[in-house]
Amino acid sequence: MTFFDTTFLVTSFVTLFVIIDPIGLAPFFVAITQGMSARRRRSVALRAVMVGGGVLFLFSIFGESVLGFVGISMPAFRIAGGILLFLTALEMLFNRRSQRREDQSEDDSEGDPSVFPLAIPLIAGPGAITSVILLTEKHPGGLGVGQVTMVMVSVLILVYVMFAIGPVLERLLGKIGINVVTRILGMLLAALAVQFVMDGITTFSEHMRPGA
Repeated sequence: MTFFDTTFLVTSFVTLFVIIDPIGLAPFFVAITQGMSARRRRSVALRAVMVGGGVLFLFSIFGESVLGFVGISMPAFRIAGGILLFLTALEMLFNRRSQRREDQSEDDSEGDPSVFPLAIPLIAGPGAITSVILLTEKHPGGLGVGQVTMVMVSVLILVYVMFAIGPVLERLLGKIGINVVTRILGMLLAALAVQFVMDGITTFSEHMRPGA
């Protein structure tokens, strides 16, 4: 008897790896945590990965019923996530995040980006949550949740590793390079946010069509 579906595991890993994109998140982490000490960056990285993993695990167990319980549809969740992500993109584009951080002490919790935007919606965003729900539905039951959880943990470990080597990227780029990359990523993040909103509107429109 085969307890684990190898094909399903590989497919799930590739899906979540592409959606969460640990490699692509590293520059965002560097830009968002610019000016923090190495110790605080490690703390932020660990907290972001744990919170993001907890959110994804929650949805792997309860699925879309979590949103349905409070009357929120997946299209609405995508739109909300896109709007929040767009606000973060504006801060990156106009350098408001680094300017605000200069006025905050090292222990100021208001300057902690681990929960938002790192854990939500960059790690556990609408795409990752939707993927987890769909993957779990393919193999319902405890075994399916277990397999999806294994894949999630492996991808999240890669996310933490990429966050951990973020300072190396910062040293290679320098202050000017970081500022340039921050603004470029801000534009890309804004485009991604708009895409989330458009996907949410499109999905909602399809559900509202007669006979859908």
